[in-house]
Amino acid sequence: MSDLTLYRKYRPQKFKDVVGQEHIVSVLEGGLEQGKTAHAYLFVGSRGTGKTSVARILARELGCEDEDIVEMDGASNRGVDDARNLREGVSTLPFRSPVKVYIIDEVHMLTKEAFNTLLKTLEEPPAHVVFILATTDFHKVLPTIVSRCEVHTFRRPSDEVLSEVVKKIAKKEGYEIDKEGASFIALLGDGSFRDTLGHLQKVMSFSKDKNISTKEISTITGAPDLQTIRAILSAILAKNLADALAIVQELSENNRDLKIFVKLLLREIRLVMLLSFAPELGKKLLADVSKSESDFLTEAKNHTNARFLPAVLRDLLEAYELSTYSAVPELPLELALIKLLGNKE
Repeated sequence: MSDLTLYRKYRPQKFKDVVGQEHIVSVLEGGLEQGKTAHAYLFVGSRGTGKTSVARILARELGCEDEDIVEMDGASNRGVDDARNLREGVSTLPFRSPVKVYIIDEVHMLTKEAFNTLLKTLEEPPAHVVFILATTDFHKVLPTIVSRCEVHTFRRPSDEVLSEVVKKIAKKEGYEIDKEGASFIALLGDGSFRDTLGHLQKVMSFSKDKNISTKEISTITGAPDLQTIRAILSAILAKNLADALAIVQELSENNRDLKIFVKLLLREIRLVMLLSFAPELGKKLLADVSKSESDFLTEAKNHTNARFLPAVLRDLLEAYELSTYSAVPELPLELALIKLLGNKE
């Protein structure tokens, strides 16, 4: 492995390399082909979805050399002096390129003074300047800024997309990983390319034989293993409160991340529910899991208590949200289980 992090090493360099944002790439490429580009773009989306990567690609496609690409972090460049520097920089011509491109990340963090400076520039933009603004919090960006930008919303990549990325990069790095392991890492990535590859890199760094197993992933990341997920799902279907609470207690004693555990459990229950209530969709989703998981989920789907899984999902979603703020990490899950399984009638 090189000294570069996987996210930097495999950062897309051209539009054809961008994964999961085809709806944005097609519009940007179409505008470039027709010579109809905007003077200001606003990229909206959660962290790790590729906003900065696409911004850099767009800058290069506009003919901008590296020395004429100015990257700023709205969280770090918030003061009056920063606003003044921005105004002065915009007024100067690019060194070697037809345009100078300003990429401003987390633009919603700018101060009032910086926002006002930016707004004035967007109202009367110099011909040689293009702004590409990015934000994870669209609602904090002033409407007057938004109205002067071409807005593109980045989608959170699905677990299926992230899983394919994991398998592809692991193979390029000389590692073996099966569907189950790739899906596990994708789920831990929580809709972020950057976080997903961060987990993959951590696992690769500790793998001795370059054959990544789900057990290895669980040990290295601190995430509960899939066998434990299946055990508690079986206890829930059997309405066995004692066994379910014992599993939660064991996870707590072993310092496993309870929030990740609930998230993994939600995923499994959702798949079983879809197999029960939307068989065609469920079968399609099963194509992306291992045979052992597919067999388990199919068996769970046929359980007589599978019909009560929508209620389980609802209560576990609440437990997942509460787990962030709970002083006792296992308490929200325990309360949900007691509510769901305490009465066997």
